Amino acid sequence: MLWAGLAVATAQDFSVERYAVTVDLTEAGYFEVVESYDVNFLYPKHGIYRDILTSYTLQTRQGTTEKRQIEISDISVPGHRFEASGKFAQKINGQVQIKIGDADRTVSGPVHYEIRYRVDNALLFEEEATRFYWNLKPSDWQAPFNQINFSLALPPGTRADPGQVFLYTGPVGTTKPSSAFDLQLDADRISGRSKPGFVSFQGEAVTLLVNLPSGSIAEQKPLWPFWTDYGWTLLLGMIAGLFYWLFVTFGKDDPAPAVISYFPPDKMDPAMVGFLIDDKEDTSDLVALLPYWGNQGLVEMEEIDKKGWFAQDDTLIRKLADLPADAPDYQQTVFNGLFSDGKSEVLVSSLKNKFYTTMGSARSELKKGAQQYYDPRARRAYWFTAGGLVLAAFILAPTLFYFWGIFAAAAGLVLCIVLLILNRYMVKKNPKGIKLFSELKGFKAFIKTAEENRLRMLLAESPNYFESTMAYALAFGYLEKWADKFDKLDVPPPTWYHTAGGYHSMHHFSRSFSSTIQSTSSTLVSSPSSSSSGGGGSAGGGFGGGGGGSW
Repeated sequence: MLWAGLAVATAQDFSVERYAVTVDLTEAGYFEVVESYDVNFLYPKHGIYRDILTSYTLQTRQGTTEKRQIEISDISVPGHRFEASGKFAQKINGQVQIKIGDADRTVSGPVHYEIRYRVDNALLFEEEATRFYWNLKPSDWQAPFNQINFSLALPPGTRADPGQVFLYTGPVGTTKPSSAFDLQLDADRISGRSKPGFVSFQGEAVTLLVNLPSGSIAEQKPLWPFWTDYGWTLLLGMIAGLFYWLFVTFGKDDPAPAVISYFPPDKMDPAMVGFLIDDKEDTSDLVALLPYWGNQGLVEMEEIDKKGWFAQDDTLIRKLADLPADAPDYQQTVFNGLFSDGKSEVLVSSLKNKFYTTMGSARSELKKGAQQYYDPRARRAYWFTAGGLVLAAFILAPTLFYFWGIFAAAAGLVLCIVLLILNRYMVKKNPKGIKLFSELKGFKAFIKTAEENRLRMLLAESPNYFESTMAYALAFGYLEKWADKFDKLDVPPPTWYHTAGGYHSMHHFSRSFSSTIQSTSSTLVSSPSSSSSGGGGSAGGGFGGGGGGSW
């Protein structure tokens, strides 16, 4: 043991020749500590540091666990320069560090240090007793302590039962009361002095446990315990409530009852219809322009059946006529992108990893064009709310962590993220948009549930009914279901779409065309991949854990 102590002293280049700690316990429930060190530096050092743990997990006598955060404040080191962790650093690190000394000068030989501080929330209030449980000398000091004295001053009028005073020394976990100290109990004070030859090495603690009469010291209880423990839920509830109010006010559409309709709104293409039905610019909305243009005689599509074990089928898109000059910007972008540089036909496979920027521009133009159907106040509310949620996340995370811990901070961040995701629905249609939306809801419902007799009547009035509506069914996600409804009605598939083997039925066409569209859609938005690299007590068992060393 002696050699172990010498090794530690040599490693740290100092020893503590004499250590005295006094504790003044108050009726108010906190206590003040003064630690005095007579240090001997064998080699030049800047000073010492003292670590005090502030976060603990306690095991109660009922077998449950309790998270306890003590608070160290009013730190001072008379006669020396020092730096000490603030309250927020204590929360984050679970300890306070007091670093004493000057980086610009060194000391050697004997030096005296005195550290003063206040401790709150470090008493155990139980039914049978109020327990003072403190590591007078914690186990992680990286130097031997050759003499230790301590004194605990009790509140006026409070006496300790000699049978309820326990001192533990030695390795952490030692449960046998120590005989290495001479203890003295006076009327209002408990003191002790280590016996000659006693040395406390690194890994060994000196811990005092005193069971005082229940009620002799006031418990520091919060005025409103719910706020202390769960106040963060009220704050998050207020944020969620504010978001709900903003959504109801600026993001929720006015009632739009479905108006049954058998045709899409006049002069409205499937891309705009797809946007208005779900308030977002999907790739499928823009791809639905292909059958729309096919019906108008502007393009035709051909499925290319490539031969070979590993060959993949392809699709050829051929331009038959120019796009009308008054077509919306997003149509112009996609159409001119397909047939750029004067080309009259294009293989879909040739657009792989190249066309995604064109699709991105078209999506932006589609969104911009759709704004004529939306309330501009909703867009302003969207940006206001998004900015407020980001700001709230930056403020909430440290605030919740400081007052309520990591779980509350995580819950606050999760709430902000969820609300940011929901904020994308902060869109509200204007009266013109609501009217169109009612028609589209009715048209979509009809495509989903149309009966054979009604379709026969519509075909009698408009033989081209299927071709004129299939692009909209594609935008709604019902193309195969819609095409299958015409399978028994002797409706020929569109003439602008061709396969190598022709069609046997409308069912065959719908499966073939759906597969082609799915492949085309994936190709048009594909982008190059990027690479990356890649007494029930024990020694060391009380509050006041930590240690120190030299620097």
